[in-house]
Amino acid sequence: MADFRLRREEVLDGERLTAMLEESPARAAQAILIAAGEGVLEAQALLGQILLDGHGIAQDQPLALRWFEIAAGQGHLMARNMLGRCHEHGWGCAADASAAAGHYRIAARAGLDWAMYNFANLLATGRGVAADHLQALDLYRRAAEAGHAKSMNLLGRYLEEGQVCRQDLVAAHDWYRRSAEGGDFRGQFSHAAILAEAGRITDALHWLDKALVHGNINFLRVASEALLASPHAKIRAMAGAYRQRLCALETESPALHRP
Repeated sequence: MADFRLRREEVLDGERLTAMLEESPARAAQAILIAAGEGVLEAQALLGQILLDGHGIAQDQPLALRWFEIAAGQGHLMARNMLGRCHEHGWGCAADASAAAGHYRIAARAGLDWAMYNFANLLATGRGVAADHLQALDLYRRAAEAGHAKSMNLLGRYLEEGQVCRQDLVAAHDWYRRSAEGGDFRGQFSHAAILAEAGRITDALHWLDKALVHGNINFLRVASEALLASPHAKIRAMAGAYRQRLCALETESPALHRP
């Protein structure tokens, strides 16, 4: 009984669980399984995530979907958001952007920044819902103000382009900086572009290096082409590093499924 209590505490302690997942994924998965079966809400949501990723446990997308449903049914907002992700991308079910929008909407209304961001993405592109840039902008702004780095970058884009809002380059650049400092690779790339335009090449290269490390395949593919168009030789030279990183990622296993 004492051993079970230890494992349950490990599941509920985010820092200890993170360390367990990094050092011993299988042990962490066992602890999560035990606690999820005992009805620990956070463990149920985490079980859905590791099943989706195949992290410490055999990947099983339909079962991941089921655990997200169980946790979401008890009010877990990130599990609700991940249900949206599953339906949007067809993880464990048929892809259905309309169903995804419904899940995102619920969690967004409850204040989850990731759900605001994901729902705004659908609204901005008209997938599963009617396109609505005004609502998308409002959601990006709310998520950004709550500290969501990816939303900061997209809010900056709306402000830079003056799309459905008054153009405000100063505010746009500030949101790009905050997004970059918050760890979003697209925000880091956006911030680097502004710095390069201002002639601050060394600073721009610093942020391009950071974006290179964390960028995904789609980002690296587009970004490498954009770098080649730069009038600055040192910026253009970064395109080679981006392409090398792209090739490396394309030969690796699929990325983990994130919020």
